[in-house]
Amino acid sequence: MGPSFRWGDDMTEKTLLRLITCGSVDDGKSTLLGRLHFETGSAFDDELALCGDDLSRLVDGLEAEREQGITIDVAYRFFATEKRKFIVADAPGHEQYTRNLVTGASTAELALVLVDAAKGVLTQTRRHAYLCRLLGVTQFVLLVNKMDRVGFDRERFERIVADYAGLGTEFTAIPVSALSGDNVATRSPAMPWYEGPTLLEHLEAAVPEERPGGAFVMPVQWVAREGRRGFAGHVVAGEARRGDPMRVMPAGTRATLAEIRLGEEVLDVAVEGQSVMLFFEEEVDCSRGDSVTAAGYPPDVADQFEATLIWMSGEELVAGRQYALKLATQSALASIHTPKYEIDVDTFEQVPAHGLALNGIGVANLWTDRPLVYSEYEHDRDLGGFILIDRVSNETVGAGLIRHALRRSQNLHLQTLTVTREARAAMKNQKPRLLWFTGLSGAGKSTIANLVEKKLHLLGRHTYLLDGDNVRLGLNRDLGFSDADRAENIRRVGETARLMLDAGLIVLAAFISPFRAERRMVRELLGEGEFVEIFVDVPLAEAERRDPKGLYAKARDGRIPNFTGIGSPYEPPVAPEIRIDATATSAEEAAEEIVRWLETPPRDGEGDRA
Repeated sequence: MGPSFRWGDDMTEKTLLRLITCGSVDDGKSTLLGRLHFETGSAFDDELALCGDDLSRLVDGLEAEREQGITIDVAYRFFATEKRKFIVADAPGHEQYTRNLVTGASTAELALVLVDAAKGVLTQTRRHAYLCRLLGVTQFVLLVNKMDRVGFDRERFERIVADYAGLGTEFTAIPVSALSGDNVATRSPAMPWYEGPTLLEHLEAAVPEERPGGAFVMPVQWVAREGRRGFAGHVVAGEARRGDPMRVMPAGTRATLAEIRLGEEVLDVAVEGQSVMLFFEEEVDCSRGDSVTAAGYPPDVADQFEATLIWMSGEELVAGRQYALKLATQSALASIHTPKYEIDVDTFEQVPAHGLALNGIGVANLWTDRPLVYSEYEHDRDLGGFILIDRVSNETVGAGLIRHALRRSQNLHLQTLTVTREARAAMKNQKPRLLWFTGLSGAGKSTIANLVEKKLHLLGRHTYLLDGDNVRLGLNRDLGFSDADRAENIRRVGETARLMLDAGLIVLAAFISPFRAERRMVRELLGEGEFVEIFVDVPLAEAERRDPKGLYAKARDGRIPNFTGIGSPYEPPVAPEIRIDATATSAEEAAEEIVRWLETPPRDGEGDRA
């Protein structure tokens, strides 16, 4: 066992190398880490508080995730030799923990890829190696472990090396036995045929990644509001000095840097890798999610991208559905197009894809509901990598790497119109509303919506009814009934309804719209109080008994796949504005109730209805 080193002041001059261990299940990652700690005699885990700025980026990221309720657990280990200190992200080999691999690899410079000498290169080995390369890891060490179990056979080692070479990455191969320490810190007498370095010799000689320099960028993570307004964050590129002209992006507001603080210390310059607080001479509008940048070299801003997606959820990606997106400290809502293709991790071929399942890797276009400060991932990991979060479960379901912005996002600009939606609505003497009728097929949505429109028309209201079948016979005739097509169907209807509300109309939409996520997406397209969710509630047995179109019978016979209630779920509203019990209320009575609700002056705090 070597001499003991701790993370105190005596280590501040040592260079840091960030590692990740990866590979398939039971290839020996935990045993290897235990051997490294034993051989170096390093104190670890409990010394986290002494790591200082070396861990600031890691800690900042984890704290930001906790603030958002995002849970990605990665085990980090810390050890040191006489020459260097190391942070190791320990990625489990199980397929369901690919998210841990993605998180750890996003900051790693070198990957230790373990392979069981008896098993060879497996699918998970290929997936981990591919993901590490995709996430920007530039150095790889292939550790053919458990050589003692194959009699330290040289030919077996060379066959595995040749198989791994087909993955297309440059690497160093070392035969080891992590359990007994062969070729970890000292050369193994059992493998005299191996003449390369031990693992620790290679790690000590590895050259840390040199990130390309660039203009100053600091995503704002926190704003101090007591006394002077200060803006805290982690500097991801460049440097800035007191007096430098700055911009607050994406708005582009100019400001002059007045002071830089690192804790209680006042600095002359803020540099990449530091977590600092900035103060400006001017009072500026800046909040979490904005970025402070050099004035002369502001970063790119866009709201449409092509990205590589890594799917990490058991629930398949639904194209067209909105997911929460987190990029650095920025948050937005993102809609994903159908993937252009998926990567087969065994052959690395591009194959057609309609969605992405657990551990799927593909390329797709996406658009966000607000412009984002970004960089292409290959140039900047911090501003090029994002995560996707399910808006209902708050589960992190995917990670993305921005390849480039779509050109059309730079060419399109919102046109300000002279006649406003308020002016159009005032001419009609009504408040635009979207009355969204949802419920099972056969519940009576279209019948009730038709009666409501008739009654509103008699009251002099200006209306338009969007019916599910009618829209599918025209605007959405190209869509089927998969989850992705259903999501796209509702997205198009929502955008159409929004245009009609801009015209000052009261719009009625009668759609099964089975998923809460899509109904919520439409609600958030509109202004406060403009979306009125009307749940026409009927039990499945009663809807099936009515079966006016004979659809349930066909679904039971297998002639209609993915039919709501039979082959696909219906998610009832949690808190609709209006609930109609269709078993106890006639269509005429339901229509009267809805019109009465719209025409009745609201109580205090409810806002306008009609």
